[in-house]
Amino acid sequence: MDTARLLQNMADIRLRLEAAAAQGGHPVPTLVAVTKKVSDAAFLAAAGMGCAVAENYAQAFARRYDLLCNTMTPPMHLVGSLQTNKVKLVVGKAALIHSLDSRRLAEAIERQAERAGVVQEVLLEVNSAREPNKGGLLPEDVRPLAEFVRELPHIRLRGLMTMGKNDGIKEHFRPYFAQTRRLFEALLQSGLFEGEPILSMGMSDSFEIAAQEGATLVRVGTALFSGVDEPQG
Repeated sequence: MDTARLLQNMADIRLRLEAAAAQGGHPVPTLVAVTKKVSDAAFLAAAGMGCAVAENYAQAFARRYDLLCNTMTPPMHLVGSLQTNKVKLVVGKAALIHSLDSRRLAEAIERQAERAGVVQEVLLEVNSAREPNKGGLLPEDVRPLAEFVRELPHIRLRGLMTMGKNDGIKEHFRPYFAQTRRLFEALLQSGLFEGEPILSMGMSDSFEIAAQEGATLVRVGTALFSGVDEPQG
């Protein structure tokens, strides 16, 4: 595992985020390291550099959360879809769940959070590209769920997450991010978020566009860990 390469990648990405955010007239977003394809050593190295880390799957999250707690305690996020029967693996451990997209899942998180005696912080996932094979809420369905979640005592709604549609052209992410930003601002104006609001947009192939469009948090995996791990045979 090449720690120097990871440090260099992280520094390069942060410089690119700074430039993109300045271009859009927005604050620099927080970098979250998505670690689903990397070794445990690379996962721990990123966490040790003070970067929040994230997993896509509940079972992988639970395993790496335990690994992390043996050494350090930076924030750990769940950024992928969450099934109702897996909420017990995540609730009370994740600093932030990015993928709440239904009343049924909200109710499952609420029940588990109440049992655990915690308040779980979440984002609503927006299917801004309206892709039928993807998770997330259609834009017009976001406000009703936000209003429902806002009344649940053991869930704290912090903001929105979106992915946009990846057709291989970076600029094509922009309208999806801009639309989600407008929705985010409307819900923020309505008082539906608690705490410092979070707009989670942008991954390895789109984080600069996301920063230009006002993301407060970006989720980067491939670009961050490129060349860090030894190739697997």
